[in-house]
Amino acid sequence: MTLGLAAQAQQAPPLADLKKEALAEIDKRQKLVQEMVDMIFSFAELGFQEFETSRYLVKILRDNGFTVQEGVAGMPTAWVATWSNGGKPTIGFITDIDCIPRASQKPGVAYHDPIIENAPGHGEGHNSGMAVNVAAAITLKQLMQKHNLKGTLKIYPGVAEELVATKAFFIRAGLMKDVDIMLGVHVGSEFGTSWGEGAMNTGLVSVQYTFKGEAAHAAGAPWRGRSALDAVELMNTGWNFKREHLRTQQRSHYVISNGGDQPNVVPSEATVWYYFRELDYLHIRELMELGDTMAKGATLMTGTTMSKRIVGSAWNTHFNKPLAEVQYKNIEMVGMPQWSEADQALAKALQKEINAPKKEGLSSKIENLTDPPKEDQRKGGGSDDVGDISWVMPMVYMRYPANIPGLPGHHWANAIAMATPIAHKGSTAGAKVQALTALDYLTQPKLVDDAWKYFREVQTKEQKYMPLIAAEDQPAVELNKEKMDKFRDQMKKFYYDPSKYGTYLEQLGIKYPTVR
Repeated sequence: MTLGLAAQAQQAPPLADLKKEALAEIDKRQKLVQEMVDMIFSFAELGFQEFETSRYLVKILRDNGFTVQEGVAGMPTAWVATWSNGGKPTIGFITDIDCIPRASQKPGVAYHDPIIENAPGHGEGHNSGMAVNVAAAITLKQLMQKHNLKGTLKIYPGVAEELVATKAFFIRAGLMKDVDIMLGVHVGSEFGTSWGEGAMNTGLVSVQYTFKGEAAHAAGAPWRGRSALDAVELMNTGWNFKREHLRTQQRSHYVISNGGDQPNVVPSEATVWYYFRELDYLHIRELMELGDTMAKGATLMTGTTMSKRIVGSAWNTHFNKPLAEVQYKNIEMVGMPQWSEADQALAKALQKEINAPKKEGLSSKIENLTDPPKEDQRKGGGSDDVGDISWVMPMVYMRYPANIPGLPGHHWANAIAMATPIAHKGSTAGAKVQALTALDYLTQPKLVDDAWKYFREVQTKEQKYMPLIAAEDQPAVELNKEKMDKFRDQMKKFYYDPSKYGTYLEQLGIKYPTVR
């Protein structure tokens, strides 16, 4: 691999010239970025139900010469897009595409104003990531053809990331086995990257426990029933008492997704859905095994039976140091977008509206690349199923500045900037860094070797990847169907039409910015 890349590198134009050309080409694709950001925002599809989003993206990629394999890993909305000019390296790009429940919100309006009350919405900003990666990949394909740069590009969608329910299945299906480096991106309010294991970084396993008992008339003959709901409540009670004696780094939460049918019938079936979060694989397994014990105890107390289903899992993330250092130089080269007075006015008005801890508007400087925290400084926090990918290949995860600082996350407020010039500019900046970083690895074979050396000799020297999902576990593709079916017909009326309107703000008739 190294010899072939070295020969290629001698024939290619100077890297600095390639990067200038890439920046200019992405500037030419600002309209594509804007349309993709706005279109996916308007689809607003929950995890495993991203049918419109996937159709739209697959068409764009096929129209631009990529081969797309659909329905991969047993998921109807999952796919892999590939383009190759022959040879190595293979560079992967991944980002999420799903949204969250009840986050419908008019963009550019700095207060709560849903497009459709209680409908799903991009209150996380996942609508912007594919604009970053697709614009970068199309630009790279053009440059690779023009300058005979050898290599392969692969694009993956983060299906159902909000359910942390897919990446482990991607790996199990072998969809990434030939990837040399993975360039992931996620929306943020800052512009930066990181390496190692972060301070607020947990892995998790997502488990549903379903109890089955015996129905009976709840008033006439309750003694003849065995309540599955009682088993759920006893399990939850046991877990809540146990919390005092768990490590402070753990995070665990549950919802009762099925509590029975109606009060006058003893529930014969009930389900509780848990997320068990911890800092590493072994502690995650310990939490799940403790949950299993609680569930078994509940069956003994209620005379019920129990079945268990793993819905999804995520290792804690560990990003590649050499890869992050290369990427950071490209972030420095691109720099923060130039925010307009209107952009800043929207940001400050929203920060005031939700009483954000900081109210200075949009950031003007990139984040510094810092060392990761020491082990005793790490705390419990959020999870992302790209963690599994980061433990099977060198990976980095850039945060690009397409949203407003100080927002709560998973909230309607996080949707407000996501189909505005803030998201358009931030996504364009992210696309530039993705393209520049890929060019570094396409033209400098030693960088690929350096990334793998860190991965093998530092990151995975003692800890090897072991999946948290079992061989019999399958993707929970039925999740969110009823929620989307409830709103999809209403939402179709608001899909973005770029043939008639320059932006989604224009289509919705929103003055930018709209503030109190």
